[in-house]
Amino acid sequence: MVWLEYVLPIIFLAPLGATALVVLALRHLEDGALTSPYDGHTLREPAQSLRDRLDRAYAALFLDGALGPIITLAPLVYGMGRMLFANQHSWLEWALYGLLTTLLALVLCFRLIRDVQRIRRLKLGLACELAVGQELERLIRPEAHPYFVFHDVPTDSVAIDHVVVTPHGVFVVEVSARTPPLDITGETRTQVVVAGQRLRFPGWRERQSLAHTRMATSWCRQWLTRHSLGNVAVQGVLVLPGWDVEIDEPPSEIMVVDGQGLAELLNHTSLQPMDDATHQRVVQALDQRVKGSLQP
Repeated sequence: MVWLEYVLPIIFLAPLGATALVVLALRHLEDGALTSPYDGHTLREPAQSLRDRLDRAYAALFLDGALGPIITLAPLVYGMGRMLFANQHSWLEWALYGLLTTLLALVLCFRLIRDVQRIRRLKLGLACELAVGQELERLIRPEAHPYFVFHDVPTDSVAIDHVVVTPHGVFVVEVSARTPPLDITGETRTQVVVAGQRLRFPGWRERQSLAHTRMATSWCRQWLTRHSLGNVAVQGVLVLPGWDVEIDEPPSEIMVVDGQGLAELLNHTSLQPMDDATHQRVVQALDQRVKGSLQP
């Protein structure tokens, strides 16, 4: 029967299929999520969202690197099986197997390049957020000097990088990681100009970072109001680590800084004094929000 010539070669794909099942079973072996031994809540470190995205990016690279060769070789292995069972050989059919294998190999290469580029971007963002987080840790003092820093605060859709609570206001700190380009001499160009609602980088302009910071600030202000925490002053801060920030036209409601001396800057920026009771309620609400026990 002619159809058996096409069915029997599937047997040769069994080892590849078994290997693929093992790869799929191991894809979540490295899970970076940690839970507290005290209350069972997920522990959130600085830049936790980027850590989670980086874990998923590594998992995608693992799947592409392991499953890619298996899928790429499948047409070739099947074609070799066909050579054993076929009564007549068609060079057109063998060419089709070779072409399909080549196309799958090209797709695999593109996916691997995409995965590596994504991991590089996420690692740059993670490094910037950790650097800013370390700078903000300098604000933490004993209770007589009440400064609190919350990292990776979840909102309704995304996460705020850092929220700083001081006796004179709340600061929403967003970190934007951008790679400085090189000039013709090989030197890095690190100057960025703040022009109202736009950032002018060397070679491109963007509004996304400022818009994202403004949305995060607005969300935090509205969230505090919904939880009856009083009229708390909220200031947005966009940090561009590694860039020389030049203010041409300051944006409304947002400070744009390079991150150096950020702790001292926030310490000396007075928005609106908070009484001790309001300050304590804000800290407790944010703490519960980070732990996931306080809903929007």
